[in-house]
Amino acid sequence: MLEFAVFLCGAVVMVYEIVGSRVVAPYFGTSIYVWTSLIGVILASLSLGYWLGGKLADRKTSLKMLAYIIFGSAVFILVTVSFKELILTFLGNNFNGIMWRTLFAAILLFAPASIFLGMVSPYAVRLKIINIKTSGSTVGNLYAISTIGSIAGTFLAGFLLIPLIGTTNILYSLAVLLILLSLLLHPRFLGKNDRVFFILVFLAAAYGIYEYNTGRAAIFATDTRYNHVRIFDMPYWGNGRKVKVMMVNDEYSSAMYPDNDSLVYEYLQFFRLAEHFNPHFKHALVIGGAAYSYPRYYLENYPGATIDVVEIDPGLTELARKYFRLEDDPHMHIFHEDGRTYLNKEKKKYDVIFGDAYKSLMAVPFQLATLEATHHKYEMLNEDGVVIDNIISSLEGPASEFLKAEIATYREVFPQVHVFACHDPNDRHRLQSICLVAIKTEKLPAMHNADKMLDNYLGHAVEVKIPDNTIILTDDYAPVEYFAFKAM
Repeated sequence: MLEFAVFLCGAVVMVYEIVGSRVVAPYFGTSIYVWTSLIGVILASLSLGYWLGGKLADRKTSLKMLAYIIFGSAVFILVTVSFKELILTFLGNNFNGIMWRTLFAAILLFAPASIFLGMVSPYAVRLKIINIKTSGSTVGNLYAISTIGSIAGTFLAGFLLIPLIGTTNILYSLAVLLILLSLLLHPRFLGKNDRVFFILVFLAAAYGIYEYNTGRAAIFATDTRYNHVRIFDMPYWGNGRKVKVMMVNDEYSSAMYPDNDSLVYEYLQFFRLAEHFNPHFKHALVIGGAAYSYPRYYLENYPGATIDVVEIDPGLTELARKYFRLEDDPHMHIFHEDGRTYLNKEKKKYDVIFGDAYKSLMAVPFQLATLEATHHKYEMLNEDGVVIDNIISSLEGPASEFLKAEIATYREVFPQVHVFACHDPNDRHRLQSICLVAIKTEKLPAMHNADKMLDNYLGHAVEVKIPDNTIILTDDYAPVEYFAFKAM
């Protein structure tokens, strides 16, 4: 029985940690800061639990106390379920730095249960040791069983649970499993006051979930293999019109008007600059599909042209088909893989490459921003080819560091790099969408167009001074999320 308890608690630890990233993702994204905070805090909590469990085991050992410890971890997992939205919303509203937000979120939501789970193994070891001569093998066996449980929990969470049942149901299931394990170890470990306390905590958790679901009745939420996704209707902040939004983790990834396929986000309208810089383009690549708002617009407005879309998450494609009017088209081909792996291996040539991939609200996947990736894009373009990347940045100040590094990186490869502020070219400290346009030809283009809309977009061209010490982003060193942290 002790072996089973140690195995199950080891599995719960890893499921809890992996699910933790999905709990935090809708508020703070899935950046390296989220994973660093979760891993660091849970490891620290487990270490504290090991120490406390050992101390407690030296004073008193009984199956009843082990049942209490495991029950305590279940209670705190229920607390995570109950208060996750309240805590994450509070942290998002009151702390500016993503590092502090994620660190405090990990401590408040995941440390208490992890401490109790850490207490299980050393306490079980003390219960198991009968003969000091075999104590070494006893300790080794139990910790090996715990590690095997952790391995099983890792694969179970990533390959099965998250794609199938979602984070809230997983957390509830973990709590129920631990409660059942507690009862299995000692059926009568709960006294009268303990039962009252447990019922109150369980009711609080149930009420929190009820309030969350009824308060968000208009939201569809799910977990794919890669992301936490929410789909809901809202008035668009740019014009007040109603739009359907796909929110991927903490990013308003795509939006669509209910009655037409015109583009909602301003930066996507600036993708029309391809018409100016390469007027006869026929073959385009988009890295980042999400709800496929731009590919649908492209197919409707450029008859006869083809478009390839690389979207890492097949779950987003399925949701786009269901909620965002995505339909099969012979002129569009969809590839479900990482954008960088596609760039590495694909030999096909394109006239335009559009970059619209984000891993969180502010951060482009670093592997798509490096010198090596830029070389691949250059080689994939035809002679007059153009790259248009969407970057969220300011033109000056701390929030501009990634933009400047990316411009410097592109200039290492492309003879021409132009920058267009999609909102206000005169406010150089405003955080906004910026289109970086890299042109393969050395022939300087005119910066005016007979089309009034295109001419207006060209009027948003800006000069960005690149300091001499600006780094070139490479696969070896590309601190993209560090730059994004400065922008928040």
